[in-house]
This record gives sequence, C-alpha cells and structure tokens, in this order.
Amino acid sequence: MLSLRTAALTDIGRVRRENEDRFILDEGCLVFGVADGVGGLPGGGEAAQLAADEIVGAFHALPPDRAADLVAIVHHTNEMVAALGRKMSPAMGIGTTLTFACVQANVLRIAHVGDSRCYGVRGTEFLQLSEDHSVENEARLRRARGDVIYYHEANRNALTRCIGQPTPPEVDIIERPLVAGDRYLFCTDGVTRMIPNSEIGTLLTGGANPQAVIDELVTLAVRRGGPDNATGVVVFVDSL
Repeated sequence: MLSLRTAALTDIGRVRRENEDRFILDEGCLVFGVADGVGGLPGGGEAAQLAADEIVGAFHALPPDRAADLVAIVHHTNEMVAALGRKMSPAMGIGTTLTFACVQANVLRIAHVGDSRCYGVRGTEFLQLSEDHSVENEARLRRARGDVIYYHEANRNALTRCIGQPTPPEVDIIERPLVAGDRYLFCTDGVTRMIPNSEIGTLLTGGANPQAVIDELVTLAVRRGGPDNATGVVVFVDSL
C-alpha cells in the first residue's frame, strides 16, 4: 500500500514585498508542486494562486480510476490564468511557472512549464528531472545539438514558456515509476538560484524527514540573501 510523507514551506525572502510563490500539496488527490508568479508582470501572486487552485480542482473533479490528461489540465489552467490577465493587466497579461506531479498507479507523472524544478532521489542517484524553460538553458541545449545561439546576458533568466500566455504552452511530461525509498523535491527558483544542485542533493538525500529537509532548504536560501521568494514541497515514498 502506498505510504507517503510530505511537507511544504514558503518564505517571502528578504527583498520582495510580496510572496508570489504558491505550493500545491493535496495528499487526498496525491498532487504536489509549485507555482511562481512571473516577476516583472503585475499579478504574479494571483496568477500562481489561480494556477494552483485550478490544478487541485481538476484532480478533485477527476472521476475515480480515470487517468489524468496532464496536458489538457495545464492548457485549461493556462486559459484561466490568461483570462484573468486580460482583466487585471490587458496590456501585459500575467504569468506563472507551474511544476507539479500526480501519483497514479504507483507512477509519478510530472507536468512542467517554466523554471521551477523537480528533483528526484533514488538510492544514491540524485537527478534534476525537469529542464528550465529559460533563455540561458534553452540556448545551452540547442548549442549541445550544434546550433549557434546568442543571447543578451541581461535576458538569460527570462522565461521561454509560462502559464498565462495567449497560446497554449508546450508542456513537458515526465513519468517515473515509484520505488520505495524515493524522495522528490518541487521548488521555485528562489531556492535553486541560492543553493547548487550538489547541495540540494545532499540535503534531500540526508534529511531524516520531509519537514526537516524543506525547512533547511528554504531557510538556507533565505539566509544566503533571500533575493526572491523561496518555496518547496518534499515527498518521501516510504512503501508501495
């Protein structure tokens, strides 16, 4: 029988006037994730909150034993956020990242848009399961394929995909059969910009319980300057 332990934490940080991060943690529907309102646009907190609410609502409305269509759920969420953006900010719109997962038939199914992240630990293996949809990272991936790509340094962290756009975004779907002992972290870039992957892996692997892990990660990001909101959700898979 599936047995999970979970925990979440968000912190405004030391610089921002508003916390525009939201986390998703619904143990009843087995849905976990984060949303990070896009900086530089108005209504980031409202965008992230609506995205989180739409995701949880979609899973509560899902008939029993029916597999979720993650792309359709994300596209519907995008439509709802875009509609709110037309009301709140007709000229610019609003936006948010969205990285979440559901557990169905002992498989973790991840949907990802933006530069929030999902990490996984299995035994001694630590992996970043998601790819950042940012100018810098997508340039790196294209260069690895042999393309010649240039970008302005000031734009390196700009998102290439987010929720709230006029057209439906491409959604990355990652599926990972669960194994007892797995650990997962969903977090915003307020965490990942302050803590390197190697250190995240050490903390996620070595923590005694999910609350201790997320407390340490978020507190560390804030202690190192907290230039952005810092949010994360940790899931420990104890048994199947």
